[in-house]
Amino acid sequence: MLPAEKKFRIGSVPYLNAAPLTRDLPGELIFAPPSQLAQMLRRDELDAALVSITEVLFNDRYDILDGVAIASLGEVYSVILAHQKPLAEAKEIFCDTASLTSVNLLKVLLAERGLQPEFKPLENYAVAKEKDFVLLIGDRAIEFQRSPHAHEIFDLGYAWTELTNLPFVYAVWALRRGIENKELRHELRAAKHFGMETLEHIIETREEFDADFRRDYFEWHIHFHLAEDEKRAIAKFCELLRKHNLGPVFAPKFVS
Repeated sequence: MLPAEKKFRIGSVPYLNAAPLTRDLPGELIFAPPSQLAQMLRRDELDAALVSITEVLFNDRYDILDGVAIASLGEVYSVILAHQKPLAEAKEIFCDTASLTSVNLLKVLLAERGLQPEFKPLENYAVAKEKDFVLLIGDRAIEFQRSPHAHEIFDLGYAWTELTNLPFVYAVWALRRGIENKELRHELRAAKHFGMETLEHIIETREEFDADFRRDYFEWHIHFHLAEDEKRAIAKFCELLRKHNLGPVFAPKFVS
């Protein structure tokens, strides 16, 4: 158990989409890309982290905080495959090294089309526009689309909903097992509630992009609830991960 005086160690992604879930969190808050947060969780350096759903599905050592997620129904805008050739011609895809879930989601979406290209790490963001096929997430994906480019955009959120008629869950609060975390769960739920109540303030004051885009993004592209539809979507994702041998996949365990 944690000593009474010790604050929880919480990790989150440094992207616009996480702002409503972390604005009012107390304690030690560490910002890092999804892949780095996952590594810190595995080393028990964090008590909770807003991590890619696949980190939880591929490792049977976390609980998922019920009711809170980063998800989309349809076009998400911030998880994209930019391509200069038809998808059917993809031989290799360069992937944002910050990503975990998005790579596996793309593998599922392409495998459902009978496509199995090679996935390689993107050397750096500066060369993204030179690639015929590049997977980008978060603010980098938004920046790419809002700047001049010669690519077509395959939006993974839209493609998933088109395939399944379900939302997609990108990230959840993963809670490290083996510690007393009732207070932590309360803090995380309270932070989401505060973020939703003050979303207008977040839209007006954040510095990423412009206010019109921030409003459109938060009101139309992403949502933060984890309810029955989102749980059905997670179950469907598990089913397709297993179908295409992208496991091992463990059943998620939700805690309130």
